[in-house]
Amino acid sequence: MERLRTRIREVPDFPDEGILFYDITTVLKHGPSFREATDLMAAPFRNSPIDVVVAMESRGFIFGAPIAYLLNAGFAPIRKMGKLPAETISREYALEYATNTLEIHSDAIESGQRVLLVDDLLATGGTVAASLDIVKELGGVPAGVVVLVELESLGGRQRLAPYGVDVHSYITYR
Repeated sequence: MERLRTRIREVPDFPDEGILFYDITTVLKHGPSFREATDLMAAPFRNSPIDVVVAMESRGFIFGAPIAYLLNAGFAPIRKMGKLPAETISREYALEYATNTLEIHSDAIESGQRVLLVDDLLATGGTVAASLDIVKELGGVPAGVVVLVELESLGGRQRLAPYGVDVHSYITYR
């Protein structure tokens, strides 16, 4: 884990002043690190029946698609509003520095399917909570949440506690 942590670039004042951004592109550009991160994130679910991996725009896609491949599951992107071409359902959510709206195709998840949610980072939990709401509205059964990085001090894990879903993270910043 420490090898991966040392590859994450810390960018101060991005996207706004006072925000410390944890940039995972430095993990992604190093093949062995990208593989290690993806394998770590998929590992807890290798023996679980996962039907669909849902990943959030945009860095979640980078891990979500290969995790879906490793788990022999389908992949469904959750995108920012206006990016999907067919009928969608949406949720507005708050970031630590703004608000946004997420959408998914209304036929992306079938009722009863077990769904793994994937993102690169858990901060306040707003993005993941909105995504969990979307999954549940479509009748999906949340099977877990996995992120590479967790910012503990922002309380995302606590925000997700009412959903009763296991949250897996590998690199934690306090």
